[in-house]
Amino acid sequence: MLPLTLLKSSTTLPLLVELKSGTTYNGRLISCDHYMNLNLREVVCTSSDGSQFWKLNECYIRGSSIKYLRLPEEAVENVKEEEKRESYGGRGYG
Repeated sequence: MLPLTLLKSSTTLPLLVELKSGTTYNGRLISCDHYMNLNLREVVCTSSDGSQFWKLNECYIRGSSIKYLRLPEEAVENVKEEEKRESYGGRGYG
């Protein structure tokens, strides 16, 4: 399972993103690209020291500034289901 496959299968799921600066973003993933740039919706941003909060309708996060991502378990299950469908749904050679 590749990281981008996991990320792309978790669209519409809640996601926590921590940046290298320590700022965190909690929101729902709209889309991502090959550079791991993210678009999030319904976002709550927390400052690195935890003293300030902002509510944003939508935000864009550059992939090179991401320290780590936290995905729900449901995202891993979605990828496993997609991999099963792809392995059984293809054309046979026999």
